[in-house]
Amino acid sequence: MSASGDGLERWSALAPSAGRLLVAATVLTEETFRRSVVYLLEHDAGGTVGVVLNRPSRTPVGHVLPAWHDVVSDPGVVFTGGPVQPDGALCLGLSVEVPAEHPAGTFGESGGLRQVTDGLCTVDLDGDVEQLSAMTTGLRVFAGHSGWAGGQLERELAEGSWFVVEGSPADVFSESPDQLWRAVLARQPLPLRMLATYPDDPSRN
Repeated sequence: MSASGDGLERWSALAPSAGRLLVAATVLTEETFRRSVVYLLEHDAGGTVGVVLNRPSRTPVGHVLPAWHDVVSDPGVVFTGGPVQPDGALCLGLSVEVPAEHPAGTFGESGGLRQVTDGLCTVDLDGDVEQLSAMTTGLRVFAGHSGWAGGQLERELAEGSWFVVEGSPADVFSESPDQLWRAVLARQPLPLRMLATYPDDPSRN
């Protein structure tokens, strides 16, 4: 099976936007993004920001953010969100309830939560852990993020490096992140669904 020659190189049912996923095509072999699933946090003419969802590290959250160790979702490790600002930490949480007057802004005590979409929020890691964790049903910490300058992602999409599909908070908090690339592809319509069975090493088939 090939990712080119069958119409898949330019397959994208949706335009990039916050809350959607970028799924790496099989032609994308650079190790940082190979078989990655990226949740988009922002996308506009100025560029794109997201986090890789399926790169759990071996570093427990408690080793770098002790106060957050007991409140993050399983697996309780730091995820590698991407190559941009790898020394920085970004936290995503699923809000219990987003106040109607703040559908896309900050809320919570001292504005500790900012909604991205569908109740998924960025969480201020300098905020009050007890208060913010009580307002969320899931928390995940990422080291670094993924970013594209204005027009860069569109060029990569035209080259067939990525597929854009609908995402959900369940993808962000998957308890089996290592299987997420196949799982996301498997729920897509044909022909994209066929790539879920693409071998890890095609040369061995």
